[in-house]
Amino acid sequence: MDRLRQDAQDRRASAGGPSRRSPARDSSLTDTGSPRVGQFRPSKRPAQRVGEDRYRPGSRRTSAEPLTASWQPHDEEDRPARRKRPAKKSGIARFVQTYGWRVYALPVLVVITVLVLVNTAGSPAETGSSTASGEAPVGVATAGAIDSGGGFPENPAQPVNLNVPTADLPTGGPFTEEGKGTWHVVPGSGDVIGKSGKLFTYTVEVEDGIDPASYAGDDSFATAVTGILSDPRSWTWNGKLRLQRVDSSYPNPSFRVSLTTPNTTHRPDACGFQIKFEASCYRSSMDRVLINLARWVRGAKAYGADMTGYRQYAINHEVGHALGNQHVGCPGNDQPAPVMMQQSFGVADDYVAKLNNIPGGDKGKVAADHRVCKPNAWPNPTPPAQ
Repeated sequence: MDRLRQDAQDRRASAGGPSRRSPARDSSLTDTGSPRVGQFRPSKRPAQRVGEDRYRPGSRRTSAEPLTASWQPHDEEDRPARRKRPAKKSGIARFVQTYGWRVYALPVLVVITVLVLVNTAGSPAETGSSTASGEAPVGVATAGAIDSGGGFPENPAQPVNLNVPTADLPTGGPFTEEGKGTWHVVPGSGDVIGKSGKLFTYTVEVEDGIDPASYAGDDSFATAVTGILSDPRSWTWNGKLRLQRVDSSYPNPSFRVSLTTPNTTHRPDACGFQIKFEASCYRSSMDRVLINLARWVRGAKAYGADMTGYRQYAINHEVGHALGNQHVGCPGNDQPAPVMMQQSFGVADDYVAKLNNIPGGDKGKVAADHRVCKPNAWPNPTPPAQ
Protein backbone atom coordinates (compact mmCIF):
# COMPACT_ATOMS: atom_id res chain seq x y z
CA MET A 1 0.00 0.00 0.00
CA ASP A 2 2.83 2.32 0.85
CA ARG A 3 4.30 1.80 -2.58
CA LEU A 4 1.02 2.53 -4.30
CA ARG A 5 0.49 5.67 -2.28
CA GLN A 6 3.96 6.88 -3.06
CA ASP A 7 3.44 6.33 -6.80
CA ALA A 8 0.26 8.36 -6.75
CA GLN A 9 2.03 11.24 -5.06
CA ASP A 10 4.78 11.14 -7.63
CA ARG A 11 2.26 11.31 -10.45
CA ARG A 12 0.58 14.33 -8.91
CA ALA A 13 3.88 16.05 -8.46
CA SER A 14 4.87 15.47 -12.07
CA ALA A 15 1.51 16.94 -13.16
CA GLY A 16 2.32 20.23 -11.50
CA GLY A 17 0.04 19.77 -8.53
CA PRO A 18 1.03 20.89 -5.06
CA SER A 19 3.28 18.48 -3.25
CA ARG A 20 2.47 17.38 0.25
CA ARG A 21 5.06 17.75 2.89
CA SER A 22 6.35 14.32 3.88
CA PRO A 23 7.37 13.52 7.41
CA ALA A 24 11.01 13.14 8.16
CA ARG A 25 12.32 10.01 6.67
CA ASP A 26 14.80 7.60 7.96
CA SER A 27 18.08 7.58 6.13
CA SER A 28 17.64 3.92 5.59
CA LEU A 29 14.72 4.55 3.41
CA THR A 30 14.93 5.03 -0.29
CA ASP A 31 13.91 8.15 -2.15
CA THR A 32 10.46 6.74 -2.28
CA GLY A 33 10.30 6.42 1.46
CA SER A 34 10.22 2.71 1.44
CA PRO A 35 12.85 0.47 2.95
CA ARG A 36 15.51 -0.75 0.65
CA VAL A 37 14.23 -4.15 0.21
CA GLY A 38 13.68 -6.12 -2.88
CA GLN A 39 14.34 -4.75 -6.39
CA PHE A 40 16.03 -1.36 -6.91
CA ARG A 41 13.68 1.37 -8.16
CA PRO A 42 15.31 4.61 -9.27
CA SER A 43 13.60 7.65 -7.97
CA LYS A 44 11.80 9.91 -10.38
CA ARG A 45 13.06 13.36 -11.01
CA PRO A 46 10.87 15.77 -9.16
CA ALA A 47 8.80 18.00 -11.41
CA GLN A 48 10.31 21.36 -12.06
CA ARG A 49 8.19 24.33 -11.14
CA VAL A 50 7.18 26.42 -14.02
CA GLY A 51 9.17 29.61 -13.81
CA GLU A 52 11.02 32.14 -15.86
CA ASP A 53 13.07 29.42 -17.55
CA ARG A 54 10.22 28.63 -19.89
CA TYR A 55 10.89 31.92 -21.65
CA ARG A 56 14.51 31.07 -22.20
CA PRO A 57 15.39 31.36 -25.91
CA GLY A 58 15.32 28.06 -27.72
CA SER A 59 13.45 26.24 -24.91
CA ARG A 60 10.50 24.05 -25.77
CA ARG A 61 7.11 25.17 -24.61
CA THR A 62 5.34 22.68 -22.41
CA SER A 63 1.76 21.75 -23.05
CA ALA A 64 0.67 23.78 -20.10
CA GLU A 65 2.20 27.02 -21.37
CA PRO A 66 -0.05 29.61 -22.98
CA LEU A 67 0.53 30.60 -26.64
CA THR A 68 3.08 33.37 -26.85
CA ALA A 69 4.80 35.28 -29.65
CA SER A 70 8.47 34.80 -30.19
CA TRP A 71 10.56 37.40 -28.47
CA GLN A 72 12.99 37.58 -31.36
CA PRO A 73 11.70 39.22 -34.58
CA HIS A 74 12.22 37.49 -37.86
CA ASP A 75 15.15 38.49 -40.01
CA GLU A 76 14.59 40.94 -42.85
CA GLU A 77 15.06 38.23 -45.44
CA ASP A 78 12.29 36.16 -43.86
CA ARG A 79 9.77 38.99 -44.13
CA PRO A 80 7.47 39.04 -47.15
CA ALA A 81 8.46 41.64 -49.73
CA ARG A 82 6.59 44.90 -49.22
CA ARG A 83 4.54 46.03 -52.24
CA LYS A 84 6.04 49.13 -53.71
CA ARG A 85 3.77 52.01 -54.58
CA PRO A 86 3.83 52.97 -58.25
CA ALA A 87 5.73 56.14 -58.99
CA LYS A 88 3.48 59.18 -59.26
CA LYS A 89 3.18 60.27 -62.90
CA SER A 90 3.27 63.87 -64.06
CA GLY A 91 0.20 65.59 -65.53
CA ILE A 92 1.56 65.30 -69.08
CA ALA A 93 2.24 61.57 -68.66
CA ARG A 94 -1.26 60.95 -67.34
CA PHE A 95 -2.72 63.02 -70.23
CA VAL A 96 -0.76 60.98 -72.80
CA GLN A 97 -1.76 57.68 -71.13
CA THR A 98 -5.43 58.73 -71.17
CA TYR A 99 -5.78 60.07 -74.72
CA GLY A 100 -3.08 58.15 -76.57
CA TRP A 101 -2.61 59.08 -80.25
CA ARG A 102 -5.10 61.94 -79.98
CA VAL A 103 -2.46 63.92 -78.07
CA TYR A 104 -0.30 64.02 -81.19
CA ALA A 105 -3.22 64.67 -83.57
CA LEU A 106 -4.45 67.72 -81.64
CA PRO A 107 -1.48 70.04 -82.44
CA VAL A 108 -1.69 69.08 -86.13
CA LEU A 109 -5.39 69.98 -86.23
CA VAL A 110 -4.71 73.31 -84.52
CA VAL A 111 -2.02 74.21 -87.06
CA ILE A 112 -4.29 73.27 -89.99
CA THR A 113 -7.14 75.36 -88.56
CA VAL A 114 -4.90 78.41 -88.14
CA LEU A 115 -3.62 78.08 -91.72
CA VAL A 116 -7.18 77.86 -93.09
CA LEU A 117 -8.26 80.94 -91.13
CA VAL A 118 -5.24 82.94 -92.28
CA ASN A 119 -5.79 81.89 -95.90
CA THR A 120 -9.50 82.77 -95.71
CA ALA A 121 -8.85 86.18 -94.15
CA GLY A 122 -6.25 87.02 -96.79
CA SER A 123 -8.28 85.85 -99.78
CA PRO A 124 -10.36 88.26 -101.86
CA ALA A 125 -14.12 88.07 -101.63
CA GLU A 126 -15.83 85.76 -104.08
CA THR A 127 -17.48 87.05 -107.21
CA GLY A 128 -21.12 87.88 -106.71
CA SER A 129 -20.96 88.29 -102.95
CA SER A 130 -21.48 91.57 -101.17
CA THR A 131 -19.84 93.09 -98.15
CA ALA A 132 -21.57 94.19 -94.99
CA SER A 133 -21.50 97.79 -96.15
CA GLY A 134 -23.39 96.95 -99.34
CA GLU A 135 -20.36 97.56 -101.54
CA ALA A 136 -19.61 94.94 -104.15
CA PRO A 137 -16.20 93.31 -103.68
CA VAL A 138 -13.25 94.39 -105.80
CA GLY A 139 -13.39 92.78 -109.23
CA VAL A 140 -17.20 92.90 -109.44
CA ALA A 141 -18.99 95.97 -110.69
CA THR A 142 -21.56 97.47 -108.39
CA ALA A 143 -25.23 97.54 -109.13
CA GLY A 144 -25.47 99.28 -112.42
CA ALA A 145 -21.84 98.62 -113.15
CA ILE A 146 -23.26 99.19 -116.53
CA ASP A 147 -24.26 102.54 -115.01
CA SER A 148 -23.12 102.06 -111.40
CA GLY A 149 -25.33 101.34 -108.44
CA GLY A 150 -25.95 100.85 -104.78
CA GLY A 151 -24.78 97.35 -103.98
CA PHE A 152 -26.32 95.09 -106.66
CA PRO A 153 -23.80 93.64 -109.12
CA GLU A 154 -25.18 93.93 -112.65
CA ASN A 155 -22.60 92.23 -114.83
CA PRO A 156 -22.88 88.42 -115.00
CA ALA A 157 -20.00 86.08 -114.28
CA GLN A 158 -19.78 85.08 -117.95
CA PRO A 159 -20.22 87.15 -121.14
CA VAL A 160 -23.82 87.34 -122.36
CA ASN A 161 -24.87 88.17 -125.92
CA LEU A 162 -28.11 90.16 -125.97
CA ASN A 163 -29.93 91.70 -128.89
CA VAL A 164 -30.73 95.19 -127.62
CA PRO A 165 -30.44 97.53 -130.62
CA THR A 166 -30.74 100.71 -128.57
CA ALA A 167 -27.78 99.70 -126.35
CA ASP A 168 -25.21 99.71 -129.15
CA LEU A 169 -22.71 102.55 -129.33
CA PRO A 170 -23.63 105.00 -132.11
CA THR A 171 -21.19 105.84 -134.83
CA GLY A 172 -19.24 109.06 -134.49
CA GLY A 173 -15.89 110.67 -133.87
CA PRO A 174 -12.67 108.89 -132.79
CA PHE A 175 -11.57 108.42 -129.19
CA THR A 176 -8.65 106.90 -127.32
CA GLU A 177 -9.31 103.23 -126.59
CA GLU A 178 -6.80 102.79 -123.77
CA GLY A 179 -5.15 105.17 -121.32
CA LYS A 180 -2.62 104.66 -118.52
CA GLY A 181 -5.12 103.68 -115.82
CA THR A 182 -4.24 106.70 -113.67
CA TRP A 183 -5.98 110.06 -113.38
CA HIS A 184 -4.99 113.66 -112.83
CA VAL A 185 -7.15 116.31 -111.16
CA VAL A 186 -8.21 119.21 -113.36
CA PRO A 187 -7.33 122.43 -111.48
CA GLY A 188 -10.21 124.51 -110.25
CA SER A 189 -12.86 124.67 -107.54
CA GLY A 190 -16.28 126.23 -107.07
CA ASP A 191 -18.81 127.53 -104.61
CA VAL A 192 -21.18 125.42 -102.57
CA ILE A 193 -24.32 124.71 -104.60
CA GLY A 194 -27.54 124.19 -102.65
CA LYS A 195 -29.15 125.89 -99.67
CA SER A 196 -29.30 123.03 -97.15
CA GLY A 197 -28.57 119.39 -96.55
CA LYS A 198 -25.45 117.26 -96.42
CA LEU A 199 -22.43 118.62 -98.29
CA PHE A 200 -20.81 116.37 -100.93
CA THR A 201 -17.48 117.45 -102.40
CA TYR A 202 -16.07 116.23 -105.71
CA THR A 203 -13.06 116.62 -107.99
CA VAL A 204 -13.02 116.58 -111.79
CA GLU A 205 -10.34 114.26 -113.21
CA VAL A 206 -9.17 112.92 -116.57
CA GLU A 207 -7.30 109.67 -117.24
CA ASP A 208 -3.69 110.06 -118.27
CA GLY A 209 -2.92 109.22 -121.89
CA ILE A 210 -6.14 110.43 -123.56
CA ASP A 211 -5.87 112.46 -126.75
CA PRO A 212 -7.46 115.80 -125.71
CA ALA A 213 -8.75 116.39 -129.24
CA SER A 214 -11.53 113.82 -128.71
CA TYR A 215 -13.08 115.64 -125.76
CA ALA A 216 -11.88 119.23 -126.37
CA GLY A 217 -9.43 119.17 -123.46
CA ASP A 218 -9.52 119.06 -119.66
CA ASP A 219 -11.04 122.49 -119.12
CA SER A 220 -13.94 121.74 -121.46
CA PHE A 221 -14.79 118.55 -119.59
CA ALA A 222 -14.45 120.20 -116.15
CA THR A 223 -16.65 123.13 -117.17
CA ALA A 224 -19.33 120.77 -118.43
CA VAL A 225 -19.36 118.72 -115.23
CA THR A 226 -19.44 121.75 -112.94
CA GLY A 227 -22.21 123.38 -114.97
CA ILE A 228 -24.40 120.26 -114.94
CA LEU A 229 -24.10 119.66 -111.18
CA SER A 230 -24.69 123.36 -110.43
CA ASP A 231 -27.92 123.47 -112.44
CA PRO A 232 -31.08 123.87 -110.29
CA ARG A 233 -32.58 120.84 -112.14
CA SER A 234 -29.75 118.64 -110.81
CA TRP A 235 -29.44 116.99 -107.39
CA THR A 236 -29.58 120.12 -105.25
CA TRP A 237 -33.09 121.04 -106.41
CA ASN A 238 -34.98 119.73 -103.33
CA GLY A 239 -32.75 121.25 -100.63
CA LYS A 240 -31.69 117.84 -99.24
CA LEU A 241 -28.02 118.06 -100.20
CA ARG A 242 -25.32 120.45 -101.36
CA LEU A 243 -22.50 120.01 -103.88
CA GLN A 244 -19.11 121.69 -104.19
CA ARG A 245 -16.24 121.16 -106.61
CA VAL A 246 -12.80 121.05 -104.97
CA ASP A 247 -9.27 120.72 -106.30
CA SER A 248 -6.33 118.44 -105.51
CA SER A 249 -5.56 120.31 -102.29
CA TYR A 250 -8.77 119.02 -100.70
CA PRO A 251 -7.80 116.03 -98.52
CA ASN A 252 -10.62 113.59 -99.13
CA PRO A 253 -13.44 114.44 -101.57
CA SER A 254 -16.73 112.53 -101.40
CA PHE A 255 -16.29 111.24 -104.96
CA ARG A 256 -14.31 111.90 -108.16
CA VAL A 257 -15.88 112.50 -111.57
CA SER A 258 -13.34 110.90 -113.93
CA LEU A 259 -13.29 110.79 -117.74
CA THR A 260 -11.95 107.31 -118.53
CA THR A 261 -11.03 105.31 -121.64
CA PRO A 262 -13.14 102.27 -122.60
CA ASN A 263 -10.44 99.69 -121.85
CA THR A 264 -10.00 101.04 -118.34
CA THR A 265 -13.74 100.96 -117.69
CA HIS A 266 -13.77 97.33 -118.91
CA ARG A 267 -11.44 96.25 -116.12
CA PRO A 268 -13.02 93.90 -113.57
CA ASP A 269 -12.18 96.31 -110.76
CA ALA A 270 -13.94 99.13 -112.62
CA CYS A 271 -17.18 98.75 -114.63
CA GLY A 272 -16.58 95.32 -116.14
CA PHE A 273 -17.47 94.25 -119.67
CA GLN A 274 -19.41 90.99 -119.55
CA ILE A 275 -22.33 92.67 -121.32
CA LYS A 276 -20.70 93.89 -124.51
CA PHE A 277 -22.05 97.42 -124.47
CA GLU A 278 -20.07 100.52 -123.61
CA ALA A 279 -21.16 101.93 -120.26
CA SER A 280 -20.20 104.32 -117.50
CA CYS A 281 -20.47 103.43 -113.81
CA TYR A 282 -19.83 104.49 -110.23
CA ARG A 283 -17.24 102.38 -108.46
CA SER A 284 -17.75 102.75 -104.72
CA SER A 285 -14.48 101.00 -103.83
CA MET A 286 -12.69 103.80 -105.71
CA ASP A 287 -15.11 106.59 -104.73
CA ARG A 288 -14.98 107.28 -108.44
CA VAL A 289 -17.60 108.07 -111.10
CA LEU A 290 -16.19 106.57 -114.31
CA ILE A 291 -17.49 108.41 -117.40
CA ASN A 292 -16.77 106.23 -120.42
CA LEU A 293 -14.95 108.30 -123.07
CA ALA A 294 -16.65 106.33 -125.84
CA ARG A 295 -20.08 107.40 -124.58
CA TRP A 296 -18.92 110.98 -123.95
CA VAL A 297 -17.82 111.25 -127.60
CA ARG A 298 -20.56 109.15 -129.24
CA GLY A 299 -23.57 109.40 -126.93
CA ALA A 300 -26.52 106.93 -126.96
CA LYS A 301 -29.10 105.96 -129.60
CA ALA A 302 -31.97 107.02 -127.38
CA TYR A 303 -30.67 110.63 -127.55
CA GLY A 304 -29.76 110.59 -131.21
CA ALA A 305 -27.78 113.69 -132.14
CA ASP A 306 -28.44 115.43 -128.82
CA MET A 307 -24.93 115.07 -127.42
CA THR A 308 -25.44 117.85 -124.85
CA GLY A 309 -28.56 116.17 -123.50
CA TYR A 310 -26.85 112.79 -123.26
CA ARG A 311 -23.81 114.20 -121.43
CA GLN A 312 -26.12 115.90 -118.94
CA TYR A 313 -27.86 112.58 -118.38
CA ALA A 314 -24.57 110.63 -118.01
CA ILE A 315 -23.22 112.98 -115.33
CA ASN A 316 -26.50 113.19 -113.39
CA HIS A 317 -27.11 109.42 -113.53
CA GLU A 318 -23.67 108.30 -112.32
CA VAL A 319 -23.40 111.04 -109.68
CA GLY A 320 -26.86 109.91 -108.57
CA HIS A 321 -25.34 106.50 -107.75
CA ALA A 322 -22.56 108.22 -105.78
CA LEU A 323 -25.29 109.97 -103.78
CA GLY A 324 -26.96 106.63 -102.99
CA ASN A 325 -29.66 106.29 -105.68
CA GLN A 326 -30.48 103.04 -107.50
CA HIS A 327 -32.01 102.01 -110.81
CA VAL A 328 -35.69 102.54 -111.61
CA GLY A 329 -37.93 101.87 -114.59
CA CYS A 330 -40.24 103.93 -116.74
CA PRO A 331 -43.28 105.25 -114.81
CA GLY A 332 -45.55 105.36 -117.87
CA ASN A 333 -45.66 105.61 -121.64
CA ASP A 334 -44.44 108.92 -123.10
CA GLN A 335 -43.47 110.30 -119.69
CA PRO A 336 -40.00 111.75 -119.02
CA ALA A 337 -37.64 108.91 -118.14
CA PRO A 338 -36.34 109.04 -114.57
CA VAL A 339 -32.71 110.10 -114.54
CA MET A 340 -31.93 106.82 -112.70
CA MET A 341 -33.31 104.78 -115.58
CA GLN A 342 -30.53 103.17 -117.66
CA GLN A 343 -31.08 105.41 -120.67
CA SER A 344 -27.71 104.58 -122.23
CA PHE A 345 -29.35 101.30 -123.27
CA GLY A 346 -32.71 102.78 -124.17
CA VAL A 347 -35.89 104.17 -122.66
CA ALA A 348 -38.01 101.00 -123.09
CA ASP A 349 -38.48 98.92 -119.93
CA ASP A 350 -38.46 95.66 -121.89
CA TYR A 351 -34.90 96.28 -123.13
CA VAL A 352 -33.60 97.49 -119.77
CA ALA A 353 -35.25 94.54 -117.96
CA LYS A 354 -33.56 92.12 -120.37
CA LEU A 355 -30.15 93.59 -119.51
CA ASN A 356 -30.80 93.42 -115.77
CA ASN A 357 -32.53 90.05 -115.41
CA ILE A 358 -29.49 87.87 -116.10
CA PRO A 359 -27.26 85.92 -113.72
CA GLY A 360 -25.34 88.51 -111.71
CA GLY A 361 -27.50 91.36 -112.99
CA ASP A 362 -29.55 94.00 -111.22
CA LYS A 363 -32.61 91.73 -111.16
CA GLY A 364 -36.02 93.03 -110.24
CA LYS A 365 -35.17 96.71 -110.57
CA VAL A 366 -37.03 97.14 -113.84
CA ALA A 367 -40.09 95.16 -114.92
CA ALA A 368 -40.71 94.13 -118.52
CA ASP A 369 -44.02 96.00 -118.64
CA HIS A 370 -43.83 97.33 -122.25
CA ARG A 371 -43.61 100.94 -121.06
CA VAL A 372 -41.57 103.37 -123.14
CA CYS A 373 -40.49 106.78 -121.82
CA LYS A 374 -38.98 109.88 -123.38
CA PRO A 375 -35.30 110.74 -122.78
CA ASN A 376 -34.70 113.00 -119.78
CA ALA A 377 -31.36 114.21 -118.39
CA TRP A 378 -32.41 115.79 -115.07
CA PRO A 379 -33.45 114.59 -111.61
CA ASN A 380 -36.14 117.27 -111.63
CA PRO A 381 -36.75 118.64 -115.12
CA THR A 382 -39.20 121.29 -113.86
CA PRO A 383 -37.85 122.65 -110.54
CA PRO A 384 -39.80 125.31 -108.66
CA ALA A 385 -39.10 128.88 -109.67
CA GLN A 386 -35.98 130.24 -108.00
